[in-house]
Amino acid sequence: MSHISSLRNASLRALRTTSNVAVASKYTSGTNRSCQQQQQQQQQQQQFSYSTLSPSSNRTLTTENSKSSKRTLSDQTLASDSPSGSIYGLVRHLHTSSILLDSVNVTTPSFPESVKDGTIRLLKKVGDKVSVDETIAEIETDKVNLCVNAPQSGTITELLVVDGDSVTAGTQIAKLSPSDGDTGVKPAPTTEVDVEKTKDESDKSTEKSDSQLATPKPSAAQKPAEDPKRETSTPTKPTELPTQKVGGNDPNKITGMRSETRVKMSRMRLKIAERLKEAQNSCAMLSTFNEIDMSNIVEFRKKFADQFQKQHRLKLGFMSAFVKASACALMDNPTVNAVIDGNEIVYRDYVDISVAVASPKGLVVPVLRNVEQMSYTDIERSISEFGEKAKNGTLAIEDMDGGTFTISNGGVFGSLFGTPIINPPQSAILGMHGIFDRPVAINGKIEIRPMMYVALTYDHRILDGRDAVLFLRKIKQYVEDSRSIFLNL
Repeated sequence: MSHISSLRNASLRALRTTSNVAVASKYTSGTNRSCQQQQQQQQQQQQFSYSTLSPSSNRTLTTENSKSSKRTLSDQTLASDSPSGSIYGLVRHLHTSSILLDSVNVTTPSFPESVKDGTIRLLKKVGDKVSVDETIAEIETDKVNLCVNAPQSGTITELLVVDGDSVTAGTQIAKLSPSDGDTGVKPAPTTEVDVEKTKDESDKSTEKSDSQLATPKPSAAQKPAEDPKRETSTPTKPTELPTQKVGGNDPNKITGMRSETRVKMSRMRLKIAERLKEAQNSCAMLSTFNEIDMSNIVEFRKKFADQFQKQHRLKLGFMSAFVKASACALMDNPTVNAVIDGNEIVYRDYVDISVAVASPKGLVVPVLRNVEQMSYTDIERSISEFGEKAKNGTLAIEDMDGGTFTISNGGVFGSLFGTPIINPPQSAILGMHGIFDRPVAINGKIEIRPMMYVALTYDHRILDGRDAVLFLRKIKQYVEDSRSIFLNL
């Protein structure tokens, strides 16, 4: 019996021990699970408890390796603290960059009503930097050249046309990448961290280049020796004789090389040729001549030239006297100021005189408006302004539209005599020539006087010979003695 009781007690102790171990293990596992959950909640709170920072245009975020990176914030930055003290930022970006912006289109300006198209000549190439209003290209039309200017500063990234293309108003010819100063995007200020980062990158690149330089390259001395039996000499190339390119010479020089060069005519030259031939085909042109004693006007000019230039800052020439005399003669004979339009004759009650001016592009004829109301000073000032515009190529279409009468002065080039061609649809043109000393009979005596031949070419369809001769004599009278103008003689 004692033996059986001892076995029962041992079994009970074993069962009690097993239950205690199970309870202990259950308690321990529950405790561990609750600790893990608490740790996870703490980590989640540490990872996802956000604090809102104030909006700013530029903010520096610190990373774990104590470096900084620049960020451009458009709205706000959300940051959270970690146990190591680092800051992890979630950023909402609205990134603006000059690279992402659309390029600026460069288009041709609007054309005058009488001009439909033109030939473009490019002055810039891809990669060139231009400033605001800098000329990128020129458009040559029948009457005047138009400039295409840059709408803003930047770099030309693409050309959409080539030299010689025909363009119209509003045609896109190039694309321009705007510079930083015009896009409104300012470069980010450089900080000390950026400088250190740049220095680290430069050090790495320097180490890389040093390692490349340290790699030995096989020199010419280390190359295997060539077989002495093998022939290493290379055959000499025959001397090439200079070749002559046909048409490659300067067309403005004659060198005696017996070559020919073809140059395409400009649109302005083509239009001039067309109009001159039109005048010959449509007008019944006839010319009458006379000579003018320039003694009084030469003396008048010598007497007042310095005073006139000092007061008005203009040179007193002979053109003002002829323009004013022609205006007065046109008022005396309105038929010369008229024009044929179909089956009708159109009479104008105003005098607009076209003055032929030589320009680098060709002959242009700007118009002086209402000359009957202008003084000598007004005429000289207008002619001077038109001359500067013609040299610079800045004459507008409006400066050359219209005109009721034309004056051509070939005397500035030393012309002695000539017959000008009518500028259609006008009815007459006056040709001036050079002033030369010639012997003339004055009151039965031979005297040496400065004389000028003048020619009047007129349309015989509207003007009779009598009217043309009397008109030219009126001009001669007003030039030789300008006092008759003020007396209405």
